[in-house]
Amino acid sequence: MKKLIGYSSAVGLAALVTGCIGVGGPIVGSIYSDVTGPVAVTESAGSSKVGEATASGIIGFATGDASIKTAAANGGITKIHHVDMHSKHILGIWGEATTIVYGD
Repeated sequence: MKKLIGYSSAVGLAALVTGCIGVGGPIVGSIYSDVTGPVAVTESAGSSKVGEATASGIIGFATGDASIKTAAANGGITKIHHVDMHSKHILGIWGEATTIVYGD
């Protein structure tokens, strides 16, 4: 019974510590992730400009603005063609999410 409580506590603590930096992106590895995936596509043709916005977190604390609006503004984009998301995670302790906007 003590082992069951100990294992359950360890799993619960791992889930609590992982928080939002442990999820995101199309695939999340429990040890390491570095993936890019699509978010959205519009009918607007062409993509001569690129804008990025990043948010990051470490041990349950997260900061940044990875919104599409901010990424478009950073690239001087007024007509969005498509949006991708790039995320990196290491052991659920550190994570970073970048929104990449393509357009004109």
